[in-house]
Amino acid sequence: MEESDSEKKTEKENLGPGVQPPLGEPEGSLGWTMPNASMKKKVLLMGKSGSGKTSMRSIIFANYIARDTRRLGTTILDRIHSLQINSSLSTYSLVDSVGNTKTFDVEHSHVRFLGNLVLNLWDCGGQDTFMENYFTSQRDNIFRNVEVLIYVFDVESRELEKDMHYYQSCLEAILQNSPEAKIFCLVHKMDLVQEDQRDLIFKEREEDLRRLSRPLECSCFRTSIWDETLYKAWSSIVYQLIPNVQQLEMNLRNFAEIIEADEVLLFERATFLVISHYQCKEQRDAHRFEKISNIIKQFKLSCSKLAASFQSMEVRNSNFAAFIDIFTSNTYVMVVMSDPSIPSAATLINIRNARKHFEKLERVDGPKQCLLMR
Repeated sequence: MEESDSEKKTEKENLGPGVQPPLGEPEGSLGWTMPNASMKKKVLLMGKSGSGKTSMRSIIFANYIARDTRRLGTTILDRIHSLQINSSLSTYSLVDSVGNTKTFDVEHSHVRFLGNLVLNLWDCGGQDTFMENYFTSQRDNIFRNVEVLIYVFDVESRELEKDMHYYQSCLEAILQNSPEAKIFCLVHKMDLVQEDQRDLIFKEREEDLRRLSRPLECSCFRTSIWDETLYKAWSSIVYQLIPNVQQLEMNLRNFAEIIEADEVLLFERATFLVISHYQCKEQRDAHRFEKISNIIKQFKLSCSKLAASFQSMEVRNSNFAAFIDIFTSNTYVMVVMSDPSIPSAATLINIRNARKHFEKLERVDGPKQCLLMR
């Protein structure tokens, strides 16, 4: 691990809107060059007050760990300012007596993904007054040009009927203003449900939401800030927004076959969400991607507390070797090898040699290229 001056500087400074980047600041997942307007993707994050929207956003985008979300309050605003390109705060957050963070009105954040792709994230406060305003006086402003609607439901909500009413109102506004938007429903706080009841409760809720969503289609995920399910849901959401994902996957497959890897995963650098993968051999654990995301991100946070930055890792046993390394300015790569005859140095050289090619792929407006078999 190496010292990271830019990371330490980011932690100390509260970089608000319109601030110029420091000299030498590298472009990256949270870099400084603003994209073309066509590459901004508006994402609405909605749900009733106390459903857990702000906590999950702080974990994914502001480098919080689950236990720290209890003390979010206004401190999350400083962390978001320091990590994101730009934030427009027409809102504030307070923590109530039982530790729930309440977001007031709408908070706008811009989060850079893969070079030219920027998520224009609108975190909409869930108080009844605000929810009603979203569907009346702010209807066009909120629901126009939406790429993705993420609606968060508290699985133990005592006002399920009201939750469903607000969700249907969102769908009506989406259908009117952004009929092509993708809809995701997160049934959140599943850790509060008895383990033997989780499958049944989620299936029932999913069926209800799919029925209510017609004629639109929705994708449903069970989530909790305490396990890997949160990463699975957000990885699936972000995957839908990557403009050249099919070309990326084709090249990742070619790369895996060239170096004779069992599996190759691509992670977004800042959030460590899985954005693409290819496997040549069947793997036993269906949840391995999200588990790896969770583990490595926690390790990265531990490194940052020591004023160091995580760069690479090699894990080896008698059955396989796994390499995690910086790949492009916006990604990490994980390569899994089971052939003991291939030395570590060869795999690391192959990763290094593929970097320039994948850097070109992230430039959406650049020429279409393919990593060819040799």
